[in-house]
Amino acid sequence: MFKRIFTAAMVFGIAATAPPALAQMSCGYRERIVERLSGHFAEELTAAGLQSETQYIEIWSAPESGTFTVLMTRPDGISCVIAAGTNWHQKPATPVPTDTPS
Repeated sequence: MFKRIFTAAMVFGIAATAPPALAQMSCGYRERIVERLSGHFAEELTAAGLQSETQYIEIWSAPESGTFTVLMTRPDGISCVIAAGTNWHQKPATPVPTDTPS
């Protein structure tokens, strides 16, 4: 009896210390990831910017299906998917007011 309780405690204890599946990032060569995003999900580059000197962030989205993917790319060409989801919507650009002479 003690052996079964001990084994169950070990199994559940190990499972509890494992990182959640969402925290595990998928990484690979940027070209391959972009091919997959474009070909399989019909996603296009929507926005991008530098997060730091060594990290470039890109947001890929598909307006028709609403899927999106956030990539982080390093200088060595390796990209990691840091977020992905559905129901993406793009906020329309707000016109910049211009000063009109009175």
